[in-house]
Amino acid sequence: MKVRFLGSGDAFGSGGRFQTCIHVESGAIQLLLDCGASSLIAMRRFGVDPQAIDTVILSHLHGDHFGGVPFLILDGQFKRRTRPLLVAGPPGVAKRVHEAMEIFFPGSTRIERKFETRFVELADRVPVDVGPAQVTAFEVSHASGAPPFAIRVAAGGKVVAYSGDTEWTESLVDAARGADLFIAEALFYDKRVKYHLDLATLMEHRPRLECRRLVLTHMGEDVLARLDGLAVEAAEDGKQLLV
Repeated sequence: MKVRFLGSGDAFGSGGRFQTCIHVESGAIQLLLDCGASSLIAMRRFGVDPQAIDTVILSHLHGDHFGGVPFLILDGQFKRRTRPLLVAGPPGVAKRVHEAMEIFFPGSTRIERKFETRFVELADRVPVDVGPAQVTAFEVSHASGAPPFAIRVAAGGKVVAYSGDTEWTESLVDAARGADLFIAEALFYDKRVKYHLDLATLMEHRPRLECRRLVLTHMGEDVLARLDGLAVEAAEDGKQLLV
């Protein structure tokens, strides 16, 4: 399994980083974990073909995590895409994406496209088969107008887990347990803020996560300023991992 960080920044582009978008490739399947508003730009920069993406899995419905989906769909339309696209996310995901498309590009949802765009609603701890991959969502704590999730993807004998945005919650232990890679938010260094995770809290619980490898993402300015001294691996835009 190959994992590439197309975007590892927070909502506000701290450190000049793109918004959250993680490309996962396993065998014949290519999927995105989250697709922030800057994701299409990041795909172009790092050589990922948007037309090759089979699935987008959304942890929650904030613009820096799902705002790139309308652009991905419209890019497929203009490029005459025929490959089906599956978008999986919290309850109401189809309505939220359609509303965003109409705000950005009025009338765009009424255009007939040459490829099927299918939406699937995730539910807490209910596995969903996505081609050869299995996706399981774990509800976390992040106010976003719909239930937010941590995501666990199993494919090709490997498991990648991703926290999404959340304050510390015990469901992260279940999402990360036994994962080959756990990608975790670290918006702040040691400042505890509701609905977000700080590095100090994450490291306090690190032994309980039982994951083989931990990588930080969604980092704000105070974490980025300390990158050289961190005792844990951190994502960079364009960084690729073999899992």
